[in-house]
Amino acid sequence: MANSQYQTWMCLICGYIYDEETGSPEEGIPPGTRWADIPPNWTCPECGARKDDFEMVAL
Repeated sequence: MANSQYQTWMCLICGYIYDEETGSPEEGIPPGTRWADIPPNWTCPECGARKDDFEMVAL
């Protein structure tokens, strides 16, 4: 993979952080899952916001 750096995404509604490196195993998303590979109907596990309500952040 050309760009192996993982990105972090934050829910603009509640502040939940999705980290591509750790994934969200409790939601069925394994570690290393890229944001683009998460299904479009996935919602924030904390508040139910859509993927459109997330923004990439640098932590």
